[in-house]
Amino acid sequence: MKTFTKTTFKTLVFFLFMLLTATGVFAQETSYSVKDHYTKAEYRIPMRDGVKLYTIVYTPKDTTQNYPFLIWRTPYSCGPYGPGKFRHLPVDLAKEKFIFVYQDVRGRFMSGGKFVNMRPYIPHKKGKQTDESSDAWDTIDWLIKHIKHNNGKAGMFGISYPGFYAAMACIDAHPALKAVSPQAPISNWFVDDDMHHHGALSLQMTINFFSVFGIKRDSLIRHWPHPIPRVSPDAYNFFMSLEPLPNVDKKYLHHQIAFWETIKRHPNYDAFWQKRNTLPYFKNIKPALLFVGGWYDSEDFYGTLHTFQSVEHNSPQTKNMIVIGPWPHGWWARGADSRLGDISFGSKTGDYFRRQIQLRFFKYYLKGEGSFPEPKARMFNTGINRWRSFDQWPPKNVKQENLWLEAGHGLTFGKPVKSKTVEYQYVSDPHKPVPYTAHVMDSRTFYYHPYMDEDQRFAARRPDVLVFETRPLQKAVTLAGPMLADLYVSTTGTDADWVVKVIDVYPDSAANPRPNPTHAKMGGYEMLVRGDILRGKYRNNPEKPEPFIPGKVTEIKLPLQDILHTFKKGHRIMVQIQNSWFPFFDINPQTFTNIYKARPADFVKATQRVWFSNQYPSKIELGVLP
Repeated sequence: MKTFTKTTFKTLVFFLFMLLTATGVFAQETSYSVKDHYTKAEYRIPMRDGVKLYTIVYTPKDTTQNYPFLIWRTPYSCGPYGPGKFRHLPVDLAKEKFIFVYQDVRGRFMSGGKFVNMRPYIPHKKGKQTDESSDAWDTIDWLIKHIKHNNGKAGMFGISYPGFYAAMACIDAHPALKAVSPQAPISNWFVDDDMHHHGALSLQMTINFFSVFGIKRDSLIRHWPHPIPRVSPDAYNFFMSLEPLPNVDKKYLHHQIAFWETIKRHPNYDAFWQKRNTLPYFKNIKPALLFVGGWYDSEDFYGTLHTFQSVEHNSPQTKNMIVIGPWPHGWWARGADSRLGDISFGSKTGDYFRRQIQLRFFKYYLKGEGSFPEPKARMFNTGINRWRSFDQWPPKNVKQENLWLEAGHGLTFGKPVKSKTVEYQYVSDPHKPVPYTAHVMDSRTFYYHPYMDEDQRFAARRPDVLVFETRPLQKAVTLAGPMLADLYVSTTGTDADWVVKVIDVYPDSAANPRPNPTHAKMGGYEMLVRGDILRGKYRNNPEKPEPFIPGKVTEIKLPLQDILHTFKKGHRIMVQIQNSWFPFFDINPQTFTNIYKARPADFVKATQRVWFSNQYPSKIELGVLP
């Protein structure tokens, strides 16, 4: 048996902190006692194939009326298990009295069966075939028939992986399922969720997550298994030691993580990943939906937006709504969340969401109580810090504009300035990748949350980062909806990653905030607003990678996700372009190869060029809201 060391304990505690953050338990008021108001019972609910799923039910002690179910299906443990041990419930919902149901999904913790990561949906199931949609259906059916004092209605919610399970329950939904809130749901692990962004591996998050989550379960368990221990005071240096990626097993995982072994066998967007794309299946959806996400969610913002859009397109009759606030992954479920890093949002946005949106949504659709204001999209406008409502998303009155890259490192709206062909170049060295944050982190850190709006001056000063910016804006400019970086590039290598960041540059005269807990200096602050990465070999088709021809000018298109941000008068809009974002993403060797079989000799310096002219019209496509 492995020794449970102090280092192992610290790693597990940190991992559990991240998961508990996602479940919202830290929103619990210490003065509210679940034990005083709820009765706990534990069941093994049979599925259609005979597998039993461990389920814990919290029923209000007041049995003078009937209540709807609120269900959370999770791979992260439905515990604590056993009599007298009570889970923290989301206090705003708990005070209004629902029957709370927490369930270990198939193959996790105390549930039987085999666990499959992002278990694919099976259309037209026959006999005893199961998927997450059928497991949700069977669970609800059993609850309605066996739990006393229910009103015949069920709701589901969940964040991240539990958000995936909530979303899948909407497909072929049980008739009793009336309201579902998929929050940061996973939708595609290769395109732009969690594991990859446009083919680039999310190295730091993937390795840290699966070094705990991916440990094999040999039997039913009530506690997290021992994680693979590791400690390093510097994540950048630690993950550099795992490059090339064959070192991940040689130096750390040692072939102990089954899903990492699977990832290595599927370097491209093949049938394995395609089967885990949930987006084609949201048709004829019956429950009311409330999608929730955060502008600063670096994991599953894609899933939130695109699952919402899939329902809009494939199931137009569905009551389908979306809320996006100024939050990193899952932060809307905990605390007040009035700031992120150096940036203040001016109000308690988390409290507002939980009390004025989520609570009212479930009360209205499951209890028939109160009213629920139902704009299609309720979005927090960063930059000016206010909530806005829209009857569609993206807003219909958005004007499509281009922001052109110009000579002299300029950015220009409207028609591009006519010029001869110009290119800016720099040398990208895979042995000295551009960090994604200026902060030094412990190697166990999943990610550094404030990097999503962090001051980018540390990157702008590097010689391997190109910078373009507008003149000071003569009036405020609000960008809304999706953005696309359409660039003409060339490389002396045969592959390259391309990172594009859109940044709000504060004027030198900007005042420091009050209060100022981070001691931020806002004069000249370069606030990251949106950014993403493209593995260049997938520029035309994620299924069929193709090399760059050295020196040949090539068009690449990188989606930058949606935005609702106001650049105030006197601010500048900046674009930074670089070829690495480490260790959030792994290092491209700049040689066309299978990244999981890359050798040290494949990692070479390359001269990268960005071209712009009438012939090569490099630009950022975006929407401007009047």
